[in-house]
Amino acid sequence: MDKIDYRILDELQRNGRLSSQALAERVGLSTSPCWRRVRRLERQGVIRANVAILEPEKVGLHVTAIANVSLEDHHPDSLLEFDRMIAERPEILECYATSGQQDYTLKVICESIAAYDRLLNEHLLSCRAVQTVSTSIVLRGTKHTTALPLAQG
Repeated sequence: MDKIDYRILDELQRNGRLSSQALAERVGLSTSPCWRRVRRLERQGVIRANVAILEPEKVGLHVTAIANVSLEDHHPDSLLEFDRMIAERPEILECYATSGQQDYTLKVICESIAAYDRLLNEHLLSCRAVQTVSTSIVLRGTKHTTALPLAQG
């Protein structure tokens, strides 16, 4: 990747709805070569998706929770069961295997504390692989971005 690729990525992170022409103008290329670069970046998996980022509260999702999960063991079957359960739950937006005292950290968004309680009891704690879950409810966000801090090639 060169500097122009990084400029394209930086612009698309800020506004994924830019037209090919507008993007080309911002990075100093003509439209066709810029479009070809974007398609190459998509084929290479550098650009994973183009999505709309929604405001959770405006769509009725008022609770964000960070859940730290410890597993009973790290047997492959336990990990597979846990991974399956996580994949099936749309409220779980992010899941990270972590070092330290907990095995996983989850970001969960749901409509209410009651909805989180149902997720916790009916899915997380009922998963045989899960030993404990420690939850922090987010009171307010102070920073949220999806833009990666790109080095400029």
